[in-house]
Amino acid sequence: SWQSLGIPLHIEPPTPVLPDDYCLAHDPDYVEGVLSGRIVNGFGNRKPEVTASLAHTNGAMLAAAREAIRNGKVAVAPCSGFHHAGYAYGGDYCTFNGLMIAALRLRAEGLVRRVSILDFDMHYGDGTDDIINRLALNDVVFHYSAGAHWTEPAKAGDFLGSIEMIITALADCDLLLYQPSGDQHINDPLGGFLTTEQLMDRDRRVFMAAKSRGLPIAWNLAGGYQRDADGGIRPVLEIHDNTMKVCCEVFAS
Repeated sequence: SWQSLGIPLHIEPPTPVLPDDYCLAHDPDYVEGVLSGRIVNGFGNRKPEVTASLAHTNGAMLAAAREAIRNGKVAVAPCSGFHHAGYAYGGDYCTFNGLMIAALRLRAEGLVRRVSILDFDMHYGDGTDDIINRLALNDVVFHYSAGAHWTEPAKAGDFLGSIEMIITALADCDLLLYQPSGDQHINDPLGGFLTTEQLMDRDRRVFMAAKSRGLPIAWNLAGGYQRDADGGIRPVLEIHDNTMKVCCEVFAS
């Protein structure tokens, strides 16, 4: 979908993460249990092909974070399935928390001191907070989950107006991990309170705030559950297309 936009993209295959990377953010027994099939994954099954995919989705988030630090601007991981994965549990399509894994791997390598996570998924990032609290990481990982605070269409304007203040509170860091999400759209069946235009405004405000501060930003896809008349995901792809357009508009200028 992005390649059809005519935007110049440089695409790199991610390096899959290793079990030790999962253990930076998760209980080793939980990690072993999921990888062996003893414990169900975040999709509620034990399918080997799902388990195998996790190394690539989490690897994509880590690779994007590395690239954003390298180029000092922005990179994208076209993946999702992170923020409901806690220290020793998964669920709601999330098995391992790629946001926390990326933050802790880069910190272990000395590439960052602090990382901020800006989660604009419609749903509360409970797993991210669980890991931060269990591992006492409040001084090194700053997390804001809009799903814990913003749900009403009548408050859309207030939400958009708060973005600069939110990012200011998160700005004392070396890297911003951003989950734009498609499920904040007002037509999403699992929630939502923003129009298409407001979603674009949201993303523009985030990217401009990061750029103005010289703060590297790596973003992913997060949630989005709309379907078209044929059962396809075109409505979700259009939201992600718009995020990519806004990203290029901000960082190309």
